[in-house]
Amino acid sequence: MLCLGLSGGLDRIHENSPALPSTFLHDGAAVLVRDGRVIAAVEEERFNRIKHSNKFPSRSIRYCLASAGIQLSDIDRIAFYATEAYCNAMLERLFVPEPNFSMPLDAKLAMHRLLAQEFGTEVDPSRISFVSHHLAHAVSAFSMSGFEQSLILALDGSGDFLSGLVAVGSGTEITQLATIPENNSLGRFYLETIRYLGYGLFDEYKVMGLAPYGDPAPYRELFEQFYELSDNGGYRVYLDRIGPALLRSIQVRRKGMPFTQQHRDVSASLQEALERIVIHVLRHYREATGMKRLCLAGGVAHNCTMTGKLLYSGLFEDIFVQPAAHDAGCALGAALMMSSDLGRPAPRERLQEVYWGPDLGTDCAIEQELNAWAGHLAVERSDDVAGRAAEWISNGAVIGWVQGRSEFGPRALGNRSILADPRPAANKDRINAMVKKREGYRPFAPSVLEEDAREFFDLPAGTGEFPFMNFVVRVRDSKRSLLGAITHVDGTARLQTVSRKTNPSYWEVIDAFKKRTGIPILLNTSFNNNAEPIVQSVADAIATFLTTELDGLVVGPFLVKKRAVTLEHWTSLAVSLPRYASVYQVRACTAGDRHETVCEIRSGHSSRGSARISRDLFDLLMRIAGEAVLGDLLDAITFDQARREALVKELRGLWEQRLVRLHPTYAARMQQDSDQILGEA
Repeated sequence: MLCLGLSGGLDRIHENSPALPSTFLHDGAAVLVRDGRVIAAVEEERFNRIKHSNKFPSRSIRYCLASAGIQLSDIDRIAFYATEAYCNAMLERLFVPEPNFSMPLDAKLAMHRLLAQEFGTEVDPSRISFVSHHLAHAVSAFSMSGFEQSLILALDGSGDFLSGLVAVGSGTEITQLATIPENNSLGRFYLETIRYLGYGLFDEYKVMGLAPYGDPAPYRELFEQFYELSDNGGYRVYLDRIGPALLRSIQVRRKGMPFTQQHRDVSASLQEALERIVIHVLRHYREATGMKRLCLAGGVAHNCTMTGKLLYSGLFEDIFVQPAAHDAGCALGAALMMSSDLGRPAPRERLQEVYWGPDLGTDCAIEQELNAWAGHLAVERSDDVAGRAAEWISNGAVIGWVQGRSEFGPRALGNRSILADPRPAANKDRINAMVKKREGYRPFAPSVLEEDAREFFDLPAGTGEFPFMNFVVRVRDSKRSLLGAITHVDGTARLQTVSRKTNPSYWEVIDAFKKRTGIPILLNTSFNNNAEPIVQSVADAIATFLTTELDGLVVGPFLVKKRAVTLEHWTSLAVSLPRYASVYQVRACTAGDRHETVCEIRSGHSSRGSARISRDLFDLLMRIAGEAVLGDLLDAITFDQARREALVKELRGLWEQRLVRLHPTYAARMQQDSDQILGEA
């Protein structure tokens, strides 16, 4: 039996209609399950390069079908990650009567139409299902936990007019014990608070990282006014009290402003309140049900500081957190629900890895992609990439590491990672500033050889395997000064243990580093900059490598360094606009309160926003139909040398923000293919 689970939106990325807001549906993904086992899974953002994509996951579906060698007509059941009633209600609520708004206000009809448009085939409506959002969260965790029985807690911002549920799993059945209404949403509780710290939707984890710099005591009494704990594991949050109270008590931080100790202390108080509420709920249901094991899912489960506190609390003998706990994980839960309904439940096995995404391709294909950038990249093939990469890292390099199939979700890194020496504290500052281009306080995670974890980390008894970055644990006191780049200010780290069995190539590079330094650990962070999702393809990796200060790149068996690049190398590239970007002339207020016509490049997605551009660049971009060689465009407008250099610099800055694309021309790529064939002949 083949079941396809979907999350995301009900509109397409490029269709000419108003986009549905990401607060409704987001984290698009597709997961394909055969007889209860996952065979392919990927988030749409890896393809369309839009963080938390709220569009229909067309390319993710295509990947899943291709990986299994099947057609859409071969799928026995397709399941969407919210109830039909909820989707219909939200479509009606959000509908704006514009002439170009062509989406049906019926979710099943919209789904049926999208599948027909994207795949050119009619799908029997009886094979399309809509499932409970939070039950999908719950199933995604319990079915992958390997537990025969456990308590289950799913918590997020909202979905299906709820914000969570408590349940018990036993065998293949899940029994719901309680639901949590939207007005008690802990996701919204967190989000409403961080608005006054200069953050918004999807920034919650940043505040979690800021909290250890603060002291919860100064605002503890204030935060106790925002929630109330009651008997039988109940609680109430008062979202309407948060804004007025914080406006009276702190200086509100705007985006880009420095953090004050007030902001750090508020973060600490918020984190403490979240932990107190969750532990209150779980303590009651632990006692009421007698369950000794716990499964967690939903966006709130990504708060690894909270899950770490649960780990050390002793409330449960074992805790499993679904590594794609956000809404993309509901695609997994939806597929597993359908498979179970068809008599093929997931086997009772503990999830060990989620390398379910697209592969890099053959070595020949990788080499062709790299060689197309011959003017920018020096490429060397090696039979010992692990050893050479470890040598680079031990000598101070920060590198991109890209191998095999990509990870599903953000918490199972190792195939699309940035790697560095975990020892020098300066590495944290360097990577935050020059590679990730993010706030300097943000911590980085360690990946440690599974067999060496206890030597460096103080782990609770009975634990030792942490294949996913789901728990903050204590770094041993004696190792904290040694591991300066991965030890957070409170002496903790978000740990990942690496098994030789589940990811041999990643294990080997850590082991090679150990042989050189005696340290079986690497700093590991996701391979992306601040404007994009984690890289997926070789092309993505090259773009990120060339637009950050990374020292080296390892892709498959190839070692890559940057060349000294001339202006001619840049102008030989093609330039194009991503399909989510557009160029405009607008009237705007400029210096001296004058209204002038200015030029902008805009993206409809918050991770990129918009940027002012020069009139010269506007004129150049308006000449592009599809893609064009940059040098040809510059010649056509007859720019002098100084203006050519300025425009190339401006384009490179926009490329860094992913507002334009720079890439080898189609002709150059074809020539590389031809050279490769002739060489092999």
